[in-house]
Amino acid sequence: MEESMRIREGIKNKRAFIRGSATNDFLASIVVFLVALPLCMGIAIASGVPPAKGLITGIIGGIVVNIFSGSPLQVSGPAAGLAVVVAELIQEYGIEMLGPVLLLAGFMQWLAGAFKLGQIFRAMSPAVIYGMLAGIGVLIFASQFHVAIDEKPHTHGLDNLLAIPASIQKAILPPASSNHHIAALIAIATIITIILWDKFKPKSLRLLPGALIGVVLTTAIATSLRLPIQYVNVPGNLLEAVQLPQPAGLFRLLHAPLILEALAIAFIASAESLLSAVAVDRLHSGERTDFDKELSAQGIGNMICGALGALPMTGVIARSSVNVEAGGKTKLSAILHGVWILILVVAAPGLLRMIPTSSLAAILLVTGIKLIEVEHIRKLKFYGKAPLAIFFATFIGIVVTDLLSGVLIGIVLTAMTLLYKMSRLNIHMQRDDDRPRIDIYLEGAATFIRLPKLAAALEQLPPQKELHVHLDKLAYIDHSSMDLISMWAKQQEQMGSQVVMQWDGLEDRFRRPFLPGRAIAA
Repeated sequence: MEESMRIREGIKNKRAFIRGSATNDFLASIVVFLVALPLCMGIAIASGVPPAKGLITGIIGGIVVNIFSGSPLQVSGPAAGLAVVVAELIQEYGIEMLGPVLLLAGFMQWLAGAFKLGQIFRAMSPAVIYGMLAGIGVLIFASQFHVAIDEKPHTHGLDNLLAIPASIQKAILPPASSNHHIAALIAIATIITIILWDKFKPKSLRLLPGALIGVVLTTAIATSLRLPIQYVNVPGNLLEAVQLPQPAGLFRLLHAPLILEALAIAFIASAESLLSAVAVDRLHSGERTDFDKELSAQGIGNMICGALGALPMTGVIARSSVNVEAGGKTKLSAILHGVWILILVVAAPGLLRMIPTSSLAAILLVTGIKLIEVEHIRKLKFYGKAPLAIFFATFIGIVVTDLLSGVLIGIVLTAMTLLYKMSRLNIHMQRDDDRPRIDIYLEGAATFIRLPKLAAALEQLPPQKELHVHLDKLAYIDHSSMDLISMWAKQQEQMGSQVVMQWDGLEDRFRRPFLPGRAIAA
């Protein structure tokens, strides 16, 4: 009887938990939807594609990806980090190649997840990641500065930066029959609203994003005054934005440059998604992320986006953190946010067409600035000059050249720094004036790279001495260095020296090449 009551009580508690979770997920999904909606359209504009393509990605990222997701509370959708890559891809190869390249990138991600490579993407140096985000932030800011005054951005990021003074002049002293100043005022109003809302918002409305408040306010102003500026262009039927890959485009994927473009999208999307998943895990105490499963889910989502000609997606920390803060408990909240985007686009596309383009550009201006986090630079300073150098090299490389080149510069510098640290060898000698004894201390890693330095130090020692070689602080010694020390010890014995090798714990890890019975003792 008691057992039956316990079972019924357990079932009752479980049902109450499910009902509570469903309620929390429903409310959280609405908040995430309000955050995601302007970002989906704004990132699409920053990428040089119609806003509807960003909305399609938001819908797929919400409804489809979260069914397969390995991160229960992560929200996926178009990310600012890939806007620069997509814009450059379209300018170089045309918008018709976006779908095929994304198909290939998604397939690469899916394969990486299937082969359990999720943890590898997490091993990226923070200096490269921070430099990449800062570089992307500058490029987004530079391009959207021109969009904010209803001006078309330039092809390259450096050109956008150099053209900012000219755009400022157009906003202050607009040419005849132009409305750059009106668009600029709308953008400024949006930014001011975001700043003020984030600073002074009431606690009861703390979950409402400043970006949404800014867009609603400026849309109301622009609509009521019928301002002659550019507005979001969303088709009445979302299917009009779908662009299926053509056979000719699929065959073009055999070209190496397009394979590299797909690799760049797969790499950046995977790194951003998994880093976001790590951050989300720190925000809640529930189920942890399965990184390989999450990587495969992102690959599936990007393959679908590629098949529809939409934008690439990643897991994004901004929307994910809002999901956790709003009380999301399961995948349902992220799935529902995609449903709400779909319903709005299908049922009321006219509302979206009332939004000024400059208002969405203003949101991206704020987003770009937030990607340049000074706190990241401060953290890197604690680890020495090398991480800072890698950060700035990656950052400058992205701004001056392109995203892939900048990231590769950072990776190469990281590898070179690691190689240097792994091959660093300190040799210290201590002489005893009262006795014919010399202590040789080796610290670091004795590898073939430092072999000339080690040989020079050992060969300068005089014969007929008592030589004690201390290896307790040696982290690693390779075969070439062991062979050198062995030959040197034999030569010293022949010249009348006594050699004592202080192995300590090193012999537990590396075999001793010296035969027993010699004057070389452990």
